[in-house]
Formats: sequence, C-alpha cells, structure tokens
Amino acid sequence: MPDQTDLLLRRILTDVLGLKPGQADTFDDDTGLFGHLPELDSMAVAGLLTELEDRLDIIIEDDEIEGEMLETYGGLLAFVEAKRGA
Repeated sequence: MPDQTDLLLRRILTDVLGLKPGQADTFDDDTGLFGHLPELDSMAVAGLLTELEDRLDIIIEDDEIEGEMLETYGGLLAFVEAKRGA
C-alpha cells in the first residue's frame, strides 16, 4: 500500500506534467521518467522540483539534482523520502 509521500508524489507528477488521470497510479519503481515520459522535459523539471519543494515542505539544493534521481519513479520517490526524513 502506498504511503503518504508516494501518494503525494504521484499527485504532484500528475498535476505538474498534466498526465492522464490515473496514469501515475500505474508507476512502479522501474517506471522511466525523464527521457521516457514526453511530458517530463527539461523545462518541466524546474516546475516539478519547485512543486516538490512547496508541497512536500523540502529544500532541494542545486548540487542534489542529478539525472539518476529523475530517471525512474523509484529513484525520485527514494530521493523525496530521504529529503522528508532528513
């Protein structure tokens, strides 16, 4: 069962990227994001990071942003969970 952070992340991805309702519900840890979802391009990344900060009450430093974190849903979720737990 998804936890609160997981549910929030799926909602944020849906809102920011304009995904179809329910599309993010099918994401698993290996679901590709950047380079796989046409909606998540370099312009969308900035908006996504801003929304993550605002809605999850975290601060993402520039040096923490790396391609690996945006490569898969599981990678992004692990990053966000670590930030929230810090």
